[in-house]
Amino acid sequence: MNYIWEVVGRHPTGQQPTGAETIQKLCDRVASSTLLEDRRDAVRALKSLSKKYRMEVGTMAMDHLVRILQTDRSDTEILGYALDTLYNIVCSDEEEEPEENQQKQEDDMGAQFTEKFVQESDNITLLLTLLEEFDFHVRWPGVKLLTALLKNQCAQVQGIILVSPMGVSRLMDLLADSREVIRNDGLLLLQQLTKGNTAIQKIVAFENAFERLLEIITEEGSSDGGIVVEDCLLLLLNLLKNNSSNQNFFKEGSYIQKMKSWFEVGDDNSGWSAQKVTNLHLMLQLVRVMVSPVNSPGATASCQKAMFQCGLLQQLCTILMATGVPADILTETINTVSEVIRGSEVNQDYFASVNAPSNPPRPAIVVLLMSMVNERQPFVLRCAVLYCFQCFLYKNQKGQGEIVATLLPSTIDANSISAGQLLCGGLFSADSLSNWCAAVALAHALQDNLTQKEQLLRVQLATSLGKPPVSLLQQCTNILSQGDKLNRRGSRVQTKVGLLMLLCTWISNCPIAVMHFLHNQDNVPFLTGQISENLGEDERLVQGLCALLLGICIYYNDNSLENYTKEKLKQLIEKRIGKENFVEKLAFITKHELYSRAAQKPQPAFSTPEHMLFDHEFTKLVKELEGMITKAVLRSSEEEKKEEEVKKTLEQHDSIVTQYKELIREQDSQINELKEQVTSLTSQTEKLQNTITQQFSQIQQHKDQYNILKLKLGKDNQQTSNQAEAAHVNGLQPEELSQLREQLEELLRQNQLLQTQLTEKDSLITNLKAEGVPAEGSSLEVTELKKEVELLKAQLQSQTAEITKLQSEKKELLKGSETTAAVPGEDSVHTEKIAELESRLSAQTAETQKLKGEVKTLAESKELMEKELASATSTAAIMQAEKSKLQQEVQESKKEQDDLLMLLADQDQKILSLKQKLKDLGETIEDEDDLDSRDQFDDEDDDEEEEEECDE
Repeated sequence: MNYIWEVVGRHPTGQQPTGAETIQKLCDRVASSTLLEDRRDAVRALKSLSKKYRMEVGTMAMDHLVRILQTDRSDTEILGYALDTLYNIVCSDEEEEPEENQQKQEDDMGAQFTEKFVQESDNITLLLTLLEEFDFHVRWPGVKLLTALLKNQCAQVQGIILVSPMGVSRLMDLLADSREVIRNDGLLLLQQLTKGNTAIQKIVAFENAFERLLEIITEEGSSDGGIVVEDCLLLLLNLLKNNSSNQNFFKEGSYIQKMKSWFEVGDDNSGWSAQKVTNLHLMLQLVRVMVSPVNSPGATASCQKAMFQCGLLQQLCTILMATGVPADILTETINTVSEVIRGSEVNQDYFASVNAPSNPPRPAIVVLLMSMVNERQPFVLRCAVLYCFQCFLYKNQKGQGEIVATLLPSTIDANSISAGQLLCGGLFSADSLSNWCAAVALAHALQDNLTQKEQLLRVQLATSLGKPPVSLLQQCTNILSQGDKLNRRGSRVQTKVGLLMLLCTWISNCPIAVMHFLHNQDNVPFLTGQISENLGEDERLVQGLCALLLGICIYYNDNSLENYTKEKLKQLIEKRIGKENFVEKLAFITKHELYSRAAQKPQPAFSTPEHMLFDHEFTKLVKELEGMITKAVLRSSEEEKKEEEVKKTLEQHDSIVTQYKELIREQDSQINELKEQVTSLTSQTEKLQNTITQQFSQIQQHKDQYNILKLKLGKDNQQTSNQAEAAHVNGLQPEELSQLREQLEELLRQNQLLQTQLTEKDSLITNLKAEGVPAEGSSLEVTELKKEVELLKAQLQSQTAEITKLQSEKKELLKGSETTAAVPGEDSVHTEKIAELESRLSAQTAETQKLKGEVKTLAESKELMEKELASATSTAAIMQAEKSKLQQEVQESKKEQDDLLMLLADQDQKILSLKQKLKDLGETIEDEDDLDSRDQFDDEDDDEEEEEECDE
């Protein structure tokens, strides 16, 4: 205390001030001191007094401490003192163990100071900001303070952290701290933070919490680890329990596969530490959270599939059959395996194939059932085995058939113990709990399975030597009627309830079983006697179940037994019991407290064996049948007849509707087949039509070629003789004239080819206009295309000039032949030849003019396209995707233009060679200027003729 007196300026000599006075002076020093060292010393003194004088420090110093956190952020030492002091205020000293009343006062005081601190949400935000400080003396007390605040005012602090920017992310950074103390306390902080808040759980999960927590568990030694592993597992349970989003994220992240290594146990399982038992228990609970029956069926099925594929189920079965495993771990493993296989056909089949490591090997189901019917085994273990057996048979008709088959005479093996034998032994043993468990297990083998209910009627039991065997159904009713011989009252009720649940499940929705039950003359009097008696409180439940069993006999009665028809049973109830009394006894079942507990979840969870009365699936059956039985009993015979008539009418209507539905399905299938046939025939017809069209076009082409060849051969024969005579007249050889004619025909073909190519270019430009050429980047390419077209036009004009020049030369040649003609007959033949040449040349000229017209049209189209290019600017962004395609087409057109230029160059070379030959023949060739002027006059004449034709 001397240090404190030095800080406050007093000495212990004389009268010492009280603790409140000292704290007040320290608070004044914190508030008024300008030197950081003075404030630091005062806060350190408050920290030392905060445990002993918790109330005074919290009342007088809290505001000053918060102000220190706000203003003295640069000094980590004073921040650490302030945070430690606040922690001592809101949290009681855990090292001491105060009495119960004192502890309650301490907790109330901490809650009051926490509420005061949390009233200002900025205080929590400030605390989150301080957690970013890496200094150990600031971060560690900050983590402890926030954890204490969450313990005292969880919901309010969670709300502030949730709305704080990056609040949860700052806390997640604690898991990455290299200092284990801060990391471990960070785990405790996140445990408190994630309790009961789905939104924070999702944020923490998506901050990569699963990956980090699994890494810590592995680093700490998995199940062999210490308390840190336990904290990680508790945090994982907080994140996954009742949170479907996080469960799906855990499964999709392949974290289930990483859980397999947790359950790898060795052969030596002796000497398990308490911490290892706790860790493994939490790990098993984590597996159960993923496959819990309360989850959605789809999510549970996918997790069950993943656990089987990764080998986790196989690992759990290994623990199940291992020796030396502690009892509580074995019990939790059985419960875990139960939920992993529940409703999963693949997992159930695998579990059926598991054998215990015994000599000889026995199925795991048989070994577990041996524990269930053994009264020396712990109660919780027997409940776990029953749950496992129920889950194995849940929606598993194959497994149900295998269990019932072990009871049939044809499949009983005297050398081995089967599941059926164990169930029968438990059903008729002296232990009431074994009776109840065996009855419920056998009822699950019959659940929603009409075939097995009928098969079980074949089971015969040998009661004693020298007496005939009795059916299992009759033996159950015999035990019920002999129940008064049992010693203990509670045991008698438990045995009766188990057998009545078995009988109700067995004969429900099975008229054959009802008939077998009613066939015994003692059963109905026994039931009516039980219902009508005035028994104690414990027996009222048995009366209700007897009423349910009798009601099932009425509802599912097919009236095959004359003495026990529906109507006679109702009359019997009315005379001996009374309808209202019957309905009241029936309704007592659902009002029972243990009925409500059993209806909550499938797992049988009972605190004591005496509370083990109802099965979860049986509660569903009661809920389904209670209303129907009540209506069936209270209805009069006339109402029942009317209802039967209505039911028959509805059945007839249903049958008619079913017939029409089947007819419509058949017609739909036929229509679909016919549609498919029509589609296939249509496609075949189209293919055939295309083939016929192609064949017709080929035939027409062949005909045209044939006619051309035929005419050509005839004309060639005439022309050969005429050319020979004309050659002698003109002084030319026939071979030279023939070559000249072939060259002219070649020129005609080339002109035709050029015309075709120009037509293709025209169509390309038209397509470009129709598709809308992008204005940006494509206008330059179109300009280049226009230049190329102009160049082509100039080349065509020059070609036309050459052809005209050649025509004039031919005319002069023909004139020379006329002057040299000597014989009149030869003159006429020569005249015909000249006429033919003129006709060919005129056709060539006409084609050239037509080509000019097309070039003119192309020029007009180009002008129109230029206008459209201006308007296409607004659509440039939309057509940008087509730019690459158009560029490719332009490149292809450029290549084609280059090919045309090459062809024109070859043609010019051929024309020059023809000119040279004419010169060699002695013919005079005019200048190109004269040809151009003459070609101009010809073009003008042609233009005038075209205009006159257009006017017409």
